[in-house]
Amino acid sequence: MLLPRFLAALSFCVLAAMPLRASDMTRVNTYGDWTLLTDSATPHLFCFVTSEPKSSTPKDAPREAPRAYISAWPKDGIRNEVSFRIGFKVKKKALATASVGARGFKLFGSNDRAFVLDSTQELKLIEAIRKGSTMTVAVASDHGTVKDTYSLSGVGAALQKLQDACF
Repeated sequence: MLLPRFLAALSFCVLAAMPLRASDMTRVNTYGDWTLLTDSATPHLFCFVTSEPKSSTPKDAPREAPRAYISAWPKDGIRNEVSFRIGFKVKKKALATASVGARGFKLFGSNDRAFVLDSTQELKLIEAIRKGSTMTVAVASDHGTVKDTYSLSGVGAALQKLQDACF
């Protein structure tokens, strides 16, 4: 069960490290606060929806811009992998959560990203994201707890278009 999760995280890290040019990804459309992008391959190898937080605390935390991603790798059958670019190197044992409403989901760090710790919870997080209005990602750091709050406006439509465009 952990091996597919590890391979997906590894694939994401490798892909994230690849030098992608703007011409490699196509912005398909924006749905509320979420944007769908696809690669230029036919059929698609990689697609994702992404959003930036509406607010972050502390405001002066030293880091790169955070983002939320829900990714798909059609060839590998991965439809909805949730990840977050935190913007700083996340310590391996750092406490991290994604919360939608009263539901909290534990995350693990890998470099400057965070992923859902338990793959069986990932579909539950996607379901909560579809139904919720905001999502908060909190990560313990050397500078205190960093919190990013994302609007979920348009995420349902973006996820539907992700499936339509990539599968």
